[in-house]
Amino acid sequence: MRLKRPLSVVLARQLMKPVFPAIILLTFLVIATGLKLGLDSEEDAQIRQTLASDTDSLVRQLEQDFLNHLIALRRMADRLALQPDMPQAVWREDARNYLQDFQTFQAIEWIDRHFVIRWLEPVEGNADALGYNVAFSEERREELERARQLGRLDISGVINLTQGGTGLVAYAPVGSGADNRGFIAGVFRMEKLADALIAPRVHGNFSLALIEDGEVAFSLPARTATNTDFSHTTAANLPTVQWSLRAVPTNEWIDQYRSNWPWATFISMVALGLLVSLSTLLAQVVLKRNQALLRTRQDLEEEIDQRIAVQQDLAHLKSTDPLTGLANRRFFMEDLEHTLLQAERQMRQVGLIMMDLDRFQMLNDSLGHQFGDELLVMVSERLNRLSDERVMVGYSGGDEFMICQQHVEDIDDVINLLGQIKACFAEPFEIDNEKHHVTATMGVAVYPQSGMDADILLRNADIALYRAKEQGRNTYQFYTEGMQEREVRRLELDHDLSEALARNQFELYFQPQLDLVTSRACSVEALIRWNHPQRGLVPPVEFIPLAEESGRITEIGRWVIRAACQQIRKWRGTPLENMRIAINLSGRELGEADLTDYLARCFREFSVEPQQLEIELTEQTFIENVEHNHQQMRRISDLGVHLAIDDFGVGYSSLGYLRDFTVDLLKIDRSFITDVAERHDDAVITRAVINLAHNLGIRVVAEGVETEQQLLFLKQHHCDMAQGYYMSRPVPAGDLPAVIARGLLPVRSA
Repeated sequence: MRLKRPLSVVLARQLMKPVFPAIILLTFLVIATGLKLGLDSEEDAQIRQTLASDTDSLVRQLEQDFLNHLIALRRMADRLALQPDMPQAVWREDARNYLQDFQTFQAIEWIDRHFVIRWLEPVEGNADALGYNVAFSEERREELERARQLGRLDISGVINLTQGGTGLVAYAPVGSGADNRGFIAGVFRMEKLADALIAPRVHGNFSLALIEDGEVAFSLPARTATNTDFSHTTAANLPTVQWSLRAVPTNEWIDQYRSNWPWATFISMVALGLLVSLSTLLAQVVLKRNQALLRTRQDLEEEIDQRIAVQQDLAHLKSTDPLTGLANRRFFMEDLEHTLLQAERQMRQVGLIMMDLDRFQMLNDSLGHQFGDELLVMVSERLNRLSDERVMVGYSGGDEFMICQQHVEDIDDVINLLGQIKACFAEPFEIDNEKHHVTATMGVAVYPQSGMDADILLRNADIALYRAKEQGRNTYQFYTEGMQEREVRRLELDHDLSEALARNQFELYFQPQLDLVTSRACSVEALIRWNHPQRGLVPPVEFIPLAEESGRITEIGRWVIRAACQQIRKWRGTPLENMRIAINLSGRELGEADLTDYLARCFREFSVEPQQLEIELTEQTFIENVEHNHQQMRRISDLGVHLAIDDFGVGYSSLGYLRDFTVDLLKIDRSFITDVAERHDDAVITRAVINLAHNLGIRVVAEGVETEQQLLFLKQHHCDMAQGYYMSRPVPAGDLPAVIARGLLPVRSA
């Protein structure tokens, strides 16, 4: 009698058949296809929803902007109604102001009671419209009569303009009923209206059609091909006209909302199915190779035992830093050497990351060493959460940390770890009930590409760290060939910086500041230059960061104060004797407790009035360590020294410190002045800053003035002073009297 095999044995035999992996792969393929189709459908729905939202938002913004133009016309009509005897010249000046403020208008017209255009501005390009009867049809006459009787706005819809092209006209009645004196009309050319109100918002992402009475009245094509499978139409709520805006997106816009998830899911599921199938095949092979597996396990246990033995030995060498609880430098380096030996045998890569905290020295100096120690402990706790069998975190000293990553398969493994490290600094650190946002800069070296032993790898990671600092901090940089040579040059320049202080190789250049009321120079800004014996004139951007890193920035700042006082004394008895000099101070210099004493000593030594010196500080400096800075600047102000906020508008621009700090001058950042005569937003911001400062009793300087149009704008809006290449570049002290004598404004030939 034949015995029945156990079910487990039968099942095991079936699983071992070669067709079973193929069935697994086919199952995963079907699942992957279904998931991809579902994700594609969900993406299409999301794109249509986003398109509808963008189109609705565009229409709402278009309504608001267009209504603002109509309100402006209504305001001008009301003014004419109140002043019926307004001279034509006054009306034209008023119209030009509106044209300047609302640059969307093609022209502004006054239409008399007989519907004839009598005045218009500008005449150039619109002269053909003078004397034209706007009631060109019985329908238009009825609509205008109704608007005149009711005193309400009327919009013509899209029409052919007398001066050429298509556009629309908005009519604001001057009075109503029997008191009506005609209309103030705003003429919009459709192309200009689209360029001003629509084009800046769509950035070429849509093909737009303006629909009036069911017909396309105006269209704005996209720069690239559109996808007609997606479109959305939204009605606009405007007086007397029925408009709808239809948006058809470009393929590029749609691609922004397409993700790789459908294909990634499909490929992942197929890959997973393939992996499971291959795993099944491999399992069949592995079952036949039990002895090889046992030998591998024995080798692994021996390696683990060796690792434990090494860790126990190093623990006796005081391997842990007492403050942070992390591995100290000695332990870390010995472990790194052992890791590199293992990596060499296994032909694997190892990543070494050097990290230090940004601006730690400044925080430590200003808030105390106890604060610095607590911050280091908190950072160590967060970093230590990354430690596992592949990642080791160590403390090098100061504000530097070391992270070693073993078994690196691909550079993406290191980049992923860098992201985890940055995430450790996402939340602020709370110390003494105050939250402090701290960032970190990292340098990365990868074995074997960046070094074959621990010392070289560490040195190259340190070089990459300094390179990352030069690029702006709160970032990371991988070591590459050529960095070492750059680091040598940096160290040479750092060494030369010490020689420069000892040998007095610095020089002050001066850039005049023009008083816009008197058109004369009233003050100058002192800008430091380094006369290097081999490299020539070195600009501040190359050596000031080095000085801040090394702590020499304080010595340089003291040199600048002393040199400025010496220059004021040299000008005594000359036409420049009343000139005020503005100098820049860093946050570290402001944090020096004896700064005011040093200023007072210099004033006494050179017999200089404190009012002839002005200190410029950036917005960032104002808000760092607010309590200490407030006291320090009050002491400086009490000496009689002027205080100025430099680069105003690009930092926090908090009104609180304008109220709480003693500030004499605001310097508007050059980024707002560059396009102030062309960009409406920059013009509005600049006017607002000037008005705000004047209301607070603060004078205003505009930096970066390079054109006549910029200067005229600043004069028209009552800016106090201007500084920039249009008046004068920075010049040595010996050239300044000639520059001042010939005048700062260029002479225009007739």
